[in-house]
Amino acid sequence: MAGCAPVSSDPLAAAKLPALFIADLHLSAARPRTSAAFFDFLAGPVRQAGSLFILGDLFEYWAGDDDAASPFNQKVCAALREVASSGIAAFFMPGNRDLLAGDGLAAMTGMRLLSDPTPVRFGAQTLLLTHGDALCTDDLSYQVYRQQVHDPVWQTGFLAQPLDMRREFIEKVRNQSETAKRDKRADIMDVNTDAVANLLRTHGYPALIHGHTHRPGHHTYMLDGHRCERYVLADWHDHPIWLAYSHAGFSVHNRLPVAAAGGEQP
Repeated sequence: MAGCAPVSSDPLAAAKLPALFIADLHLSAARPRTSAAFFDFLAGPVRQAGSLFILGDLFEYWAGDDDAASPFNQKVCAALREVASSGIAAFFMPGNRDLLAGDGLAAMTGMRLLSDPTPVRFGAQTLLLTHGDALCTDDLSYQVYRQQVHDPVWQTGFLAQPLDMRREFIEKVRNQSETAKRDKRADIMDVNTDAVANLLRTHGYPALIHGHTHRPGHHTYMLDGHRCERYVLADWHDHPIWLAYSHAGFSVHNRLPVAAAGGEQP
């Protein structure tokens, strides 16, 4: 029809500045202070943004899109839906804790799902987004597990099980993971330098943004004559902390802890 603009099939076409990046919130009803911080973040700083990018582990775990029926998950989805309905472009890249998030979560929240990794371009600047766990190649046992749970055949079979059984399995895996971490060297659970370099080369030496490691920081590399930057997002505890990108460049922001009733488990 004459006069109608074409609709882009690229989900990132809606992305605009300023863009906010977060990861590793691990939201659950058992962490009320972090949950309160998240709702405060959505009602405050996000409303001044053009885009919101959540790079994985939004939830402590997500057993499948039918897991949204719990009151806590419904509240989180409703808050994100309100953000998307306000005109802010919201994007979600599943992490290792919520890798089973799919089109159902996208429909409930209004967020656009992103594959891992995904490049996004703002003017002359390309940002490469990834959750980060694929870069931890020194952790061989984790990479074997990651390959298994990312297999579509495995996921189909797992999602065919009753929700209670899935939750029970995930809780068992989480407990085993926490036990295994105590016996691993800290450097094994960080990103591998060669894996980072290979990813940057493959994507034309962009700025890299990721989470997963819970080691927030800013790293600079000289790679094949190109200056590359890597931004590691912080995990959340009782207050919001986010990376922002605007025409002025990158900046890190946080808010003081919000008041909430009850304690919070670590």
